[in-house]
Amino acid sequence: MGTLKTEPARTRLDLLAPPVAAAIGQWPADAPVDVDDVLVAPIDAELADTAAFCAAYEVGLDVSANCVVVAGKREGVVRYAACVVLATTRADVNGVARRALDVRKASFAPMADAVELTGMEYGGITPIGLPEQWPILVDSRVIATPHVIIGSGVRHSKIALPGPALGALPGARVVEDLARPASR
Repeated sequence: MGTLKTEPARTRLDLLAPPVAAAIGQWPADAPVDVDDVLVAPIDAELADTAAFCAAYEVGLDVSANCVVVAGKREGVVRYAACVVLATTRADVNGVARRALDVRKASFAPMADAVELTGMEYGGITPIGLPEQWPILVDSRVIATPHVIIGSGVRHSKIALPGPALGALPGARVVEDLARPASR
């Protein structure tokens, strides 16, 4: 995990957005990943964006996961979902994610909506603690990664946890080819 100084997230709730801290506090005892395997590390908020973070903290893009909020309308109702993909890939928003939402067209949710609905900071949105009615679509490559770094709901920290834990979150669904390799 590069040069990150991690500790169990449940002991540092001050480094998490309120919905994330609440989810950590209610972590099921029978979850496939123990709550003490969910770690958090403080970072410089100015370095929260993926490329800057990975360079500054010596974390590979292949173990860094991004969570993007997508939206689409069906019968006048906006449907939201979170897509979790590795930083080496890009979410297939208007293909796989659109079909999963069962909408005609999907796009990234507007920043103001994503922030308001999640209670998290833009650039720090994480799949832990999202609204329970939202599906969490997790690319199968994320699950195959032994440990990944994700947002913490705020820009001044990151969470490290086993990749398979993301597929076990409430509302999570592992999706093959949710993401495509990022073009460089």
